Amino acid sequence: MKLDLLTSSAYAMGPAPQQGGQGDPIMSLIASLLPLILIIVVFYFLLIRPQQKRAKEHRQMLENLKRGDKVITVGGLYGVVDSVNPNTVVLKVAENVKLKFSKQSIAALRPPTDED
Repeated sequence: MKLDLLTSSAYAMGPAPQQGGQGDPIMSLIASLLPLILIIVVFYFLLIRPQQKRAKEHRQMLENLKRGDKVITVGGLYGVVDSVNPNTVVLKVAENVKLKFSKQSIAALRPPTDED
């Protein structure tokens, strides 16, 4: 009779708590880091990679500058390349008006359909 009393009170308490946490600690670590990893991957493909591609295209454009190219500077000045040096570019902006710029200040080549 005493044994029956102990067993019924043990059922009333519910199952015994597990020792060692809630399962595999590696899986819980992966589950907690997964959103962070997904955010990093999204940032890489939407922000970092396209920016690197634009920077590479800009470097190639600067390396391929030649006399006669129509360009736009970062300040919005339209000109024609008169001479190219390793670090500088001389632009002709009007008759008898030539300006010397850093190569990095050339923003883009003008399309051939652009008027002077």
